[in-house]
Amino acid sequence: MSANDKRIEEFAYYLWEAEGRPEGKHLDHWTKARKLAEAEAMAPAKLPRNAPKKPKDEAANEAPAAKAKPAAKTAAAKPAAKPKAAGAKPAAEKKPKPAAKKPTAS
Repeated sequence: MSANDKRIEEFAYYLWEAEGRPEGKHLDHWTKARKLAEAEAMAPAKLPRNAPKKPKDEAANEAPAAKAKPAAKTAAAKPAAKPKAAGAKPAAEKKPKPAAKKPTAS
C-alpha cells in the first residue's frame, strides 16, 4: 500500500466517523477521501512558523496598502453633557465649606 493510499484510507475513516459510522457508504467515503488527498498533494507546502511571510525585496515592490484613517471626532461622537439644574453654579465657582472650629478647653 502506497503512502497516498494510506492517506486516502485515513481520510475515508475520518469521514465515516464524522457521519456516524453509516453502513454501505464506503465507496462515497473513499471517493471523497481520494479527492481530499489529491487536493492536499496539490496544496503548496506551509512555511515554518519562524520564516518570514514574504522576502523584503518582494514586499518593497508591491503597492502600499491604503491605510485606514482614524475617524474624525465629531460632536455626535462625544457623549451628551448632563443637563444642569436651574440656578446651579459651575463646579469651579463653588466655594468650599469652612472647617468647623473645635471648642477650646478653658
